[in-house]
Amino acid sequence: MLSKKTKYGIKALTYLAKQESKIPVPIAVIAKNKNISLKFLESILLTLRKNGLLASKKGKGGGYYLLKEPEEILMTTIYRILEGPISMVSCVSLNFYEKCDDCPDEDTCSVHRLMIQVRDNTLQIFRNTTLADLIVTKKE
Repeated sequence: MLSKKTKYGIKALTYLAKQESKIPVPIAVIAKNKNISLKFLESILLTLRKNGLLASKKGKGGGYYLLKEPEEILMTTIYRILEGPISMVSCVSLNFYEKCDDCPDEDTCSVHRLMIQVRDNTLQIFRNTTLADLIVTKKE
């Protein structure tokens, strides 16, 4: 299940991606527009800044802005920063692999085989989706 941290992070990033310029957006504006707790959003945006997706400016006219174009930001990057491993079990993780304690043979494990399919299909979607793909514009 997707955590609220990741859900809100995606919402905040898409809000920033919709901005026509790289003018910093105050965190309070993002929080109000996306209905996210200011304190929780501060933590999320700080994580995204520390991981190189966002930059911030302090003081009057300050706020957060994207460091890259939305077309350059893959969902795999966002998900891994906010959520961690994409795979549901560690024995199929590409970046965070760990052998399961209760599994004597991964090659014959039915759960392992199923989770590889889930991981591969999820990765295909995330690798082929950018932040730009998530931007929804209202029809006039």
